[in-house]
Amino acid sequence: MNFRAFTLLPFIILVLLASCQTSKEPPRFQAVEAKIQDIHHALQENRLTVEELVEIYLQRIEKYDKSTLLNSITAINPKARERAKELDEEFRQTGKLRPLHGICLVIKDNIETKDMPTTAGSEALKNFIPPDDAFIVKKLREAGAIILAKSNMAEWAFSPYITQSGTAGITRNPYDLNRVPAGSSGGTAAAVAANLVTIGLGTDTGNSVRGPSSHCCLVGLRPTLGLVSRDGIIPLYLRNDTAGPMGRTVEDVAHILDIIAGYDPADPLTKMSEGKIPLSYLKFLDKNGLQGARVGVFRLYTDLPTADPQVVTLFEQAIEDLKRNGAVIVDPFVIPKFGELTKNLWCDTFRHDLNQYLLSLGEKAPVKNLLEVYNKGLFSLYIRDRLVRALDQAPDKVLCQDIYHEPRNIAFRQAVLEAMAKQGVDFIIYPTWSNPPRKLGDLRSPAGDNSQLLSPHTGFPAITVPMGFISKNLPAGLQIVGKLFSEPQLLKVAYAYEQATLYRRPPHKFD
Repeated sequence: MNFRAFTLLPFIILVLLASCQTSKEPPRFQAVEAKIQDIHHALQENRLTVEELVEIYLQRIEKYDKSTLLNSITAINPKARERAKELDEEFRQTGKLRPLHGICLVIKDNIETKDMPTTAGSEALKNFIPPDDAFIVKKLREAGAIILAKSNMAEWAFSPYITQSGTAGITRNPYDLNRVPAGSSGGTAAAVAANLVTIGLGTDTGNSVRGPSSHCCLVGLRPTLGLVSRDGIIPLYLRNDTAGPMGRTVEDVAHILDIIAGYDPADPLTKMSEGKIPLSYLKFLDKNGLQGARVGVFRLYTDLPTADPQVVTLFEQAIEDLKRNGAVIVDPFVIPKFGELTKNLWCDTFRHDLNQYLLSLGEKAPVKNLLEVYNKGLFSLYIRDRLVRALDQAPDKVLCQDIYHEPRNIAFRQAVLEAMAKQGVDFIIYPTWSNPPRKLGDLRSPAGDNSQLLSPHTGFPAITVPMGFISKNLPAGLQIVGKLFSEPQLLKVAYAYEQATLYRRPPHKFD
């Protein structure tokens, strides 16, 4: 070896050592499509900190949300970074993770958060910050979740078709930015689908968790009415309202349900849930969960002349997938007198329910009642007719009871249960929407919303799971309906179907 080579030898060794050390460094955590379990494994293996995770999502929001006109986010939590540091320090001290330690959520803008505005998409509540969190938000924070942002919604949650607010404008579908994400929880759906957060919460009166989840290739669960507290949620029709998780996997949805399900003294309806909640919904997730499941095919929505043939084809494939994985198919499943039983089931309680909510805020209420909202012109033009109809209702009198005591709802629920028993059916399936997402501004094409009746007016839980794509890139969802408080079994069959098909994929513009 010559002298020059010899003198360079220490430098060469150092370079080689540095190269080896670099190659051993863990790669940056990939947040795209990351599940709750993935995040927790990364935290436990010191490949990630909560602070780093928060920064990853904040950078994605900055990069994608407004620049693409997705417009899913209405507010960022100013304390998110601070909370992330606290959770990291807690983990360093204890070596233990909370159930949702560091998991970043987006919350629909009608669910109260004490550190961000809660507006229900209305200019009347612009910049209103509630004095406290909603009950379910408190439980999520206690479980270690970070409420990273609030999401856009249809104004007052009125529209199942579009997500347009008076405070933030229009949200677009991440799979086709010229189309809608449905409503009213379209902001949550768009943000979760585009991987701007890990998972989110929406609310569902007739469609608003399941519809946007279907349009955005997500899993969306409307729980049994009474399983999840409605305290701190700005109402649409309180008798039908509930909150539900919206995620990229059935597993993540089960994680959230574990935390938000349960009795809340502020919502007496949740008393019904006592004794009906398992220690964890996660233990019911079984890849073989379709074996012996008796599934009824409700063909009312696919037999419509307006049903899109591509959706019908996907639905037929879903039936075959269920059968191939052990389900017993009852086809068709028929509910006698369905049309007669479902006539006039809706009861417009919005004026009464909103006025009661505003009254509960006391002096902190930005407006006193719905009439004041209307008289001051604090609304978007597209909801004017809906407001006028609501103002025709008596402000201090409700003309119908909740769905567990209203005779019409009791009769409908009993008829469905009798049909299920007679035909040997445990679950009912149909396409969540019979048509693809509409283009922005299109109010004439067939809508195809199938979620408004079976679940909201019986109280039954319902879940939508991706069942494939129309025209290669427009998502469609399979809806599965179970009996009261059957979430363990419902999640079981949904998980088995999901794992057998794996149709979920992220929108390519947000990779």
